[in-house]
Amino acid sequence: MIRPQLVLDIGGVLATNLSPLFWQLLAAESRVSEDVLYGEYKQQMSEQLWTGVISEEQFWNWVKAYAPLLHLEKGRGFIERSLRPLPALAKVSEWSEAADIHLLSNHLAAWVDPIVLSIKPYLKSLTISNEVGLKKPHPDIFAKVIEKLPAGRPVLFVDDQRKNTKQAASLGWRTLLADVEGVWINEVIPILKHISEKQD
Repeated sequence: MIRPQLVLDIGGVLATNLSPLFWQLLAAESRVSEDVLYGEYKQQMSEQLWTGVISEEQFWNWVKAYAPLLHLEKGRGFIERSLRPLPALAKVSEWSEAADIHLLSNHLAAWVDPIVLSIKPYLKSLTISNEVGLKKPHPDIFAKVIEKLPAGRPVLFVDDQRKNTKQAASLGWRTLLADVEGVWINEVIPILKHISEKQD
């Protein structure tokens, strides 16, 4: 039986997304509303932060302009409060018995370290956007992952964003959209078994 490859996103799949809680917490310390703060972030910072063009330190300096009294330790605490494990995280060990596990995430490596460390023994590879200078759904970040996969193996990709699953599907990968209710979790093993048996 051919061993499939399971490529997982982190935010919205293995852990909660930063939005909306992180921005609610920041806005409570800020001079502007949550909508304004998040809008400014998307326009000025998001792309550069996720692709490593700017550092975490530069991000917090940007935050200081809106929340000058916010201490760095408190801000990092907001990150920890916002990135909470989801039920799928506890399934990774089980899934590793049926597939090789890889992570592909738009994030800062430092922020997702606690999530990654908890499942590190089960991982074959890790691709984080700020470390490679690319973010999903750009084809080149998927190419980075492909370099780490055994040639010719079937792939199941799980993400909570349709634009990312669409790009993965264009590569011939099987995709699964992670719903907020977590119903998708029960589909992983049946799909892995199906694509593995199909390759035999």
